Amino acid sequence: MYMIKKMRQKILVVLLFVMSCSTHHVIIHSPEMLPAFDFEGHRGCRGLMPENTIPAYKMAIDLGVTTLEMDAVITKDKQVIMSHEPFFNHEITTKKDGSLVDEKEERSLNIYQMNYLETLQFDVGMKPHPRFPLQKKLSVHKPRLTDLIDSVESYTKSKSLPSVYYNIETKSQVATDNIYHPAPAEFVELIMQVVKEKKVKDHVIIQSFDIRTLQYLHEHYPSIKTSYLFEPPSDKSFAERLKDLGFLPTIYSPDETLVTPLLIKQCKELGIKLVPWTINDVKRMNELKQMGVNGLISDFPNLYKQLK
Repeated sequence: MYMIKKMRQKILVVLLFVMSCSTHHVIIHSPEMLPAFDFEGHRGCRGLMPENTIPAYKMAIDLGVTTLEMDAVITKDKQVIMSHEPFFNHEITTKKDGSLVDEKEERSLNIYQMNYLETLQFDVGMKPHPRFPLQKKLSVHKPRLTDLIDSVESYTKSKSLPSVYYNIETKSQVATDNIYHPAPAEFVELIMQVVKEKKVKDHVIIQSFDIRTLQYLHEHYPSIKTSYLFEPPSDKSFAERLKDLGFLPTIYSPDETLVTPLLIKQCKELGIKLVPWTINDVKRMNELKQMGVNGLISDFPNLYKQLK
């Protein structure tokens, strides 16, 4: 009882802190603004198709996902393209001449130092993935966010399917500002430029481990849904993390190993959705769903149909 009382006190402190912040607006998102239970396809459907590519997103839609989870980086000519790393990862990349990128050189293939047309010289779908043997191989490149949205919107409309959400991660960190990516303000503005142009603001979530991008987004675009990502080791409490962030995010998105009944209870009390990552086992998916999480992120969205 003592521990529960102390935790409630911490949550109250966080709420008072957030409400007193004059530089931030507290936005409460109604449950109707997101799927009742959010089935997300990680990097499209990484277990089945090349990650962060248009074919992967289309397959995820065919498998019934409600949200496409994806990663964004920025090119030298300020294009937003979909990539988990701000360079060409050796696990998935083939050069124009057919040779393979090796681990020693991958970080030198800095996307932030390439124009978008230069990135098209690299294939990210033909090399067999060492950790995803079921992944279908096809020749593809890293797409721009603008082209991805056009393709997805056209695809869902042509098949009379409901609109999906776009959960876009800003791949940034303090140590690599202006080296592998722009600083947070420019990064967010470049993404939002596309989002506004394509008129998908109501179906966009911006996620990040980098709270700076979430804070900028919340201050300048308070109606956009945010997702706070974090991974082990968990050196801070839930209350401490929210205090660092300075506002209540729409979604709290931890590594699935960090989900506990207490965390579920805390998020529910604050009206925050809890959507863990990355779960590729049906048994664990069912466990988390029965515990009360609000969604799942998986490399294998085909497994969702097996859930109870």
